[in-house]
Amino acid sequence: MNITHFVENLNRGGLERMVLELVRIQHRQGHRCQVVCLFEPGAQAHELDALGVPVNACGKRQGLDLHALRQARLLLRAHATEVLHTHNAVAHYQAVLASRGLGVRHVINTRHGMGGNQRSGRREWLYRQALACTDAVATVCEAACRDAVARGIVPRQKARVVPNGIRVESFRRASDGMRQRLRQMLGVPPQTRLIGNVGRLNWAKDQAGLIRAFRQLHERWPDSALVLIGDGELRAELQQCALTEGVAGSVHFPGDRNDVHELLQGLDLFVLSSLSEGYSMALLEACAVALPIVATDVGGNGEIIRDGDTGRLVRAGNPAALATAMLALLQAPQQATALGDAARLWVERHGSLEAMAARYAQLYQGSTD
Repeated sequence: MNITHFVENLNRGGLERMVLELVRIQHRQGHRCQVVCLFEPGAQAHELDALGVPVNACGKRQGLDLHALRQARLLLRAHATEVLHTHNAVAHYQAVLASRGLGVRHVINTRHGMGGNQRSGRREWLYRQALACTDAVATVCEAACRDAVARGIVPRQKARVVPNGIRVESFRRASDGMRQRLRQMLGVPPQTRLIGNVGRLNWAKDQAGLIRAFRQLHERWPDSALVLIGDGELRAELQQCALTEGVAGSVHFPGDRNDVHELLQGLDLFVLSSLSEGYSMALLEACAVALPIVATDVGGNGEIIRDGDTGRLVRAGNPAALATAMLALLQAPQQATALGDAARLWVERHGSLEAMAARYAQLYQGSTD
């Protein structure tokens, strides 16, 4: 099958990681894949080079860009695209417009988040128009599906749920060796307990709220440090937040990393403080490392973390609740280990890349199961 994945770019993030992994498994299964980026190729585009999977960029400029649309259309035609799989709203309506009249057999869109941006009225209007030429819309969790249908964005008959998946076997459990290496890298004492977060530094992930929660924790547990892995537009603001809260010396910003798997193995606790979330790849990866987890109860987080079973859930936007849950797990290491073990078992059974790819294969073939 000739499959084109159409994205904004392949920069670092959960959406982009999911696309890379899905392309890899589809390539192994014998499908002929390409990735078309609406804007720039992105930092992770090179990862597909070794597979011989082409990644091309249209270089779209602001507003209606006919040159970018012509470029996208040429790429879709040259690939003899049978399945057009788009990711999120902007890439979707641009790809649908570019593909009109090319005879694409199946058009599938994945909405990767909850779509909570209140300033996106025009974008969602254009997206809804494009759904007339769309076979199915995959949302990444039940909560996102219910929300998209309730808000009239996705017709109920076209809505599907396809949870994200990861290569569980590529993740190793947290280890003393990696804990020692990470502490050496950060320059902290060996007894320091490390609390980690992975994600873009933006409003939705609410790392500012996490820093405020960490300040409350640090008052009770001074031998602790917070590691915010990732980069984004709020980096300087978050560094200032740590300074204002008086914990700048214990909050670390290692930046955008390509060794997240290894860094996760050095943590003692993983915390996801999001105000808005779809189906978090970072949360799945933390489960695969068997880390004890505290997450906010938003989006699909509660479909991964069951409170008291595979981790702890707290209300979003509540630093005090985050701090209390983090402290409770640091004070109860046996309970924390049991929660991490349960999270690993859950992701092995329900969060694999193979399960996700099989569900998408059904959509590509027109199945409504």
